[in-house]
Amino acid sequence: MSTILNLAPQNVWKHFYSLTRIPRPSGHMEKITEFLVGFGKELGLESFVDEVGNVIIRKPATPGMENRKGVILQAHMDMVPQKNNDTVHDFTKDPIETYIDGEWVKARGTTLGADNGLGVAAAMAVLEDNTLKHGPIEVLITKDEETGMYGAFGLKPGTLQGEILLNLDSEDEGELYIGCAGGLDITATMSYKEEAPMEGFVARKLTLKGLRGGHSGLEINEGRGNANKLLARVAHDLLVEFDSQLSSFEGGNMRNAIPREAHAVMLFNPEDMDGLDDYIHEYEAQLNAEYAPIESGITLTVEETDVPAAVVPEEIQDNVINVLMACQNGVTRMIPTIPDTVETSSNLAIVTVIGGEVKISILARSSCDTMKDYLADSLQACFSMAGMKVTFSGGYSGWQPNVDSPILHAMKLSYKQQFGVEPAVKVIHAGLECGIIGANCPGLDMISFGPTLRSPHSPDERAYIPSVPKFYDFLIATLEQTPEK
Repeated sequence: MSTILNLAPQNVWKHFYSLTRIPRPSGHMEKITEFLVGFGKELGLESFVDEVGNVIIRKPATPGMENRKGVILQAHMDMVPQKNNDTVHDFTKDPIETYIDGEWVKARGTTLGADNGLGVAAAMAVLEDNTLKHGPIEVLITKDEETGMYGAFGLKPGTLQGEILLNLDSEDEGELYIGCAGGLDITATMSYKEEAPMEGFVARKLTLKGLRGGHSGLEINEGRGNANKLLARVAHDLLVEFDSQLSSFEGGNMRNAIPREAHAVMLFNPEDMDGLDDYIHEYEAQLNAEYAPIESGITLTVEETDVPAAVVPEEIQDNVINVLMACQNGVTRMIPTIPDTVETSSNLAIVTVIGGEVKISILARSSCDTMKDYLADSLQACFSMAGMKVTFSGGYSGWQPNVDSPILHAMKLSYKQQFGVEPAVKVIHAGLECGIIGANCPGLDMISFGPTLRSPHSPDERAYIPSVPKFYDFLIATLEQTPEK
């Protein structure tokens, strides 16, 4: 049994532990859906799956609280499947192995799934505890949030009965979020006819890894290295400095995770390879110097590999590497009126160049729709100059803040009464489901809050243990003090 079962509040950690036992990477929701519906039915509560795969569980008001506004507790059931290169783990079959490191709960070589497993666990604890005082409660657990917010997009008007939505998916305890960024998936593609490599050339595999990665919204402003950008820079210089050819390039695997690793296979003229090992070693040292102290332990290696059957034609190779060098990545602009909060950013998330096909995936975010459109147009212009076809998909608007929200005022007062300090009220650069759900179900009064997490979407994901009881106590107090209808 995991030692996290001894942590407080035990009812929350108990349910989180059960979630770590159930494989639930995005796109594989069958087991977790069955588990959640079964959990609700065992409690004797109305529990069902809507037509797109969201789980909804309803709990009646406790006696004397029937006149309170209905509250929707909302979280998502999927987790980001990221692991270290040397970790053997099948996210579709294997449980997450947790451990305690000081004041943090971590996972062994993988993402932890506290995003958004702790939110789900808190909702489960509320459903199970019949000693609490609350008005009517609905728990909405959405599917596939991490890969496209498909559950939120598919939620039909009229499905929900509550008037207040508490999203349990933000990652700093003591902060209330009243707005978030919108997003857009940008995909650039190109086909090419492969060519045979130059006679007598030898192949080398370049691997860049050891980066921190992380959440492409929450941590995009920290200056972390992007493996695709860095390896493109290395490949560019090798094409210039050495007589070489590009055969393949692969990096990143999640649109909303800053890529931590990338690989390329390049071919070299044996006569021009003198000094290649030293060149790569010096480049590695240079990258570590540039990114200190943000990154530590960046590794850039070169190793022998079999000569591939084909390479990318020179013109295509140059265009692809140049466009990876040129495309916007990272923060474009901060919010002018809230200068410590990112407004607009992009993440060069996934690159594959192999087998006659190029595919580049970027997630653009902005809390300003016109800036999001401008960024998208800029990226389209960049890729178009390289002869690539660009498509937009999965777009959603940001959640516009309402500073006059009744539940915001109630929660600010409640937090001050409990903990003696005012909670911070913020807009988050990550994409929360509130904006999409609010568009599908107009009139909801919404707030997002949660326990403190760090580095979600990477194997460094961790949950700050002291924040969890504060988060849950605040949730319980909020339910008890819900305004009357």
